[in-house]
Amino acid sequence: MSETPVLSVKNLTTSFLVDGEWKSVVRDVSFDVGPGETVAIVGESGSGKSVTSLSIMRLLSPGSSRIEGKILLAGKNLLALSEKEMRGVRGNDASMIFQEPMTSLNPIFTIGRQISEVLTRHKGLSKHEARAETVRLLEKVRIPNASARFDDYPHQFSGGMRQRVMIAMALASRPKLLIADEPTTALDVTIQGQILDLIKVLQEEEGMSVLFITHDMGVVAEIADRTIVMYRGEAVESGPTEEIFHRGKHPYTRALLSAVPRLGSMRNRKWPTRFPVVDVSTGEAAEPAEVAGTVDTRKTPVLAVRNLVTRFPIRSGLFARQTGAVHAVENISFDLFQGETLSLVGESGCGKSTTGRSIMRLIEPTGGEVALDGYDVLHLDQVGLRNMRKTIQMIFQDPFSSLNPRMTVGQAIAEPFIKHRLGTAKQAREKTADLLRKVGLSPDMASRYPHEFSGGQRQRIAIARVLSLDPKVIVADESVSALDVSIKAQVCNLLLDLQQSLNLAFLFISHDMAVVERVSHRVAVMYLGEIVEIGPRAAVFENPQHPYTKKLMAAVPVPDPARRGIRRGISNEELKSPVRPMDYRPPKREYREVSEGHLVQVA
Repeated sequence: MSETPVLSVKNLTTSFLVDGEWKSVVRDVSFDVGPGETVAIVGESGSGKSVTSLSIMRLLSPGSSRIEGKILLAGKNLLALSEKEMRGVRGNDASMIFQEPMTSLNPIFTIGRQISEVLTRHKGLSKHEARAETVRLLEKVRIPNASARFDDYPHQFSGGMRQRVMIAMALASRPKLLIADEPTTALDVTIQGQILDLIKVLQEEEGMSVLFITHDMGVVAEIADRTIVMYRGEAVESGPTEEIFHRGKHPYTRALLSAVPRLGSMRNRKWPTRFPVVDVSTGEAAEPAEVAGTVDTRKTPVLAVRNLVTRFPIRSGLFARQTGAVHAVENISFDLFQGETLSLVGESGCGKSTTGRSIMRLIEPTGGEVALDGYDVLHLDQVGLRNMRKTIQMIFQDPFSSLNPRMTVGQAIAEPFIKHRLGTAKQAREKTADLLRKVGLSPDMASRYPHEFSGGQRQRIAIARVLSLDPKVIVADESVSALDVSIKAQVCNLLLDLQQSLNLAFLFISHDMAVVERVSHRVAVMYLGEIVEIGPRAAVFENPQHPYTKKLMAAVPVPDPARRGIRRGISNEELKSPVRPMDYRPPKREYREVSEGHLVQVA
């Protein structure tokens, strides 16, 4: 690099004080970020990538952390600055965007006030000037009707729009360096595409350098000029992104790339297919075989949903009268057969999770019919509901919140078995040991607590708990979306293996199109509470018909650096609101059959 780098990190070592001893979590990391350049740091949870970014901004607690080496920002050594001088650097010379904007935005202040504060503090602008500049920044990040939204609060924005507000705040003082720490991980695929495009466009306009931290190789391919691969606290490989992707030398780099599910990889495959399991020491992965099943659609479906409607009342005024309703699920119908995976896909707010919860009566539906293995679900009393839940179980996105931190994992797995009086305490222990083995864990782990396990292991424990009642149907609600790429592959393989051995039916709820393509027999695409397209996986993915299905697929980041110049076109649209007035009558929908079992909603 001929020009002087904006950021130069030399021999960075970060340690934490654990039980009176210093333990290094980042070791001897060095890299530069040039003017106008995007450098990505990639790696899985625990690799040290976020600690590297927090070390650069000196946001770690000085009492329990130690940062050694050199961090030069525009020639200034950040490690030699006082805390007061560092406050002048943060938000001024260097800004940072985090994964979850709601943790960075103050819920009690308007977004206009929060951005204006950066301008008055760092740029010395008057209140009037700061307001005008804030509106300009909100327009720059494509917030529709920016001047009217100046006085809105964070909760009045969608996730994607909140992330745009965070970018506007980060850009307020025109920093030389923007550090983006997993800024798109929590977002839907279409919103993620918009945020990536926005960062690229703003970078070109402002001539800003970007340090982008992620575990998503598709995102890296689309945004980074150069890439640094981190593994267990060390930078194991770095170089131009194209070089890393096509000629990566380190086994971990190759392992990371092999584990990424690619859209289109299931062409000409009839059945769901296990993910390649990668040997991190060699980087090699064998392409696994299909998981052939026995889905017999001539038999009675284990789950039949007809005209399901779920609406939430909106009340306002002094007497809390109902003034409208959220039409979360609107007149949807589908069947699910034994041994089959039907995936519900769509963005946040489309109604897919509400559908799963309504079927289980965790949320009370407004109308329709749900038949589950002989149960008329919507008319069951409490005793019937309790018995029905032996047939259908749910795996949630965050296993930590669904496991009691005060119970050992053995107690947690055995609890449903004991509560439903399916056997003695001895049988419960034997069942727990068997289930732990089934999900790839050791029976002697039963005496440990949830916090002693990794995220992937906790999700395996949650799966074991669900299996303790021998259900026929499992609703998997975003059950792998929070996991790293290699852990995601392992958990998906586990679900496929369990389906094959136990003949389970899965309702797989996800917004990850590449994972859905790999695990599904059939796919239903949801938009604003309605199914707009449903059919066999190959038909929907290889011949999408509805404009929304096409939009979802076009937004998926592809792990190919040749796409780096591509712009999708930044849309200002948020997902339309499902809120309707009291007198609203939903239109009668018609469906066209494109091929056998492939139905598309007629506009």
